[in-house]
Amino acid sequence: MGQLAGPTDPAADAHWEHQHPRKGFFTDTSICIGCKACEVACKEWNQNPQDGDLQLLESSYDNTGALGASTWRHVAFVEQDGERIEEARESGRALVSLGMPRVGPPEARAAAEPGDSTPPDTPEFRWLMSSDVCKHCTHAGCLDVCPTGALFRTEHGTVVVQDDICNGCGTCVAGCPFGVIERRTDGTAAPRTEREGRPGSEPAVPNVGVAQKCTLCYDRMVDDQTPACAQTCPTTSIKYGDHDDMVDQARQRVAEMHAQGRTEARLYGANELDGVGGTGSVFLLLDEPEVYGLPPDPRVPTADLPRMYRRAGLAAAGMLAAAAVAFVGGRS
Repeated sequence: MGQLAGPTDPAADAHWEHQHPRKGFFTDTSICIGCKACEVACKEWNQNPQDGDLQLLESSYDNTGALGASTWRHVAFVEQDGERIEEARESGRALVSLGMPRVGPPEARAAAEPGDSTPPDTPEFRWLMSSDVCKHCTHAGCLDVCPTGALFRTEHGTVVVQDDICNGCGTCVAGCPFGVIERRTDGTAAPRTEREGRPGSEPAVPNVGVAQKCTLCYDRMVDDQTPACAQTCPTTSIKYGDHDDMVDQARQRVAEMHAQGRTEARLYGANELDGVGGTGSVFLLLDEPEVYGLPPDPRVPTADLPRMYRRAGLAAAGMLAAAAVAFVGGRS
């Protein structure tokens, strides 16, 4: 499928002279086994420091908790009982019965209709395991608000932070609707000399105070290599390729699961009409986004700027008009 120019092609919007297909991830959470090999591979390749003491959290069997400046891939563990599984299936059926666009051949769509298929037997509980990552949004809030140009849009449509340009202001942290980007360690900007370390030595924690996030392994992409996490995943839960192909595979997978009676399957990030124009990283989820810690309706914070500027302009014009009337009235 060819890449479309305009709002669905972020690389074209960034005025890249040469057209490259947009790259992205498709994470199929239904086959994730929670091995965290992707987390380890990401840290090893990007030389990210240890995040915390790696003790099991009291809330789950997870030990990293969330995405952050030093954890660019994070595998969540969510335990569900039979009642919650059925609620997830009912929620999925509601999405279909509300007239949402369906995918796949007619027989797969017919199987997805309520009552047309029998859900498979399920155990008393299940684990939802999901490898989360930066979304590389079509309209990226972090990129919009960066004052130094430290964030840039690559020729493949991804968003990358240049840590040697970032001044650690943290504006991008507030600009991300997914809470992905973070400043490393203490959340404060460090002097450049401290970031680089003393001559002949390396800092204990690299890039202290600098905003950090997944680059989709840009340094590997330019050499036509697969990102470390996708190459390491033993179950192919993480797939990498042209964005359009990833979306097509995701839709086919959802159709297959619906045909099997697993109506809880749904896509996340594949809607170009959502508040971020769709994401470069799309996910197959087995429950509502909130269960995975994802916003149900993400929206880039800068979307309201034009309206805010218009209102500010009208307010300024009104104040000037009122001042002029007061001045003329005072003279008379």
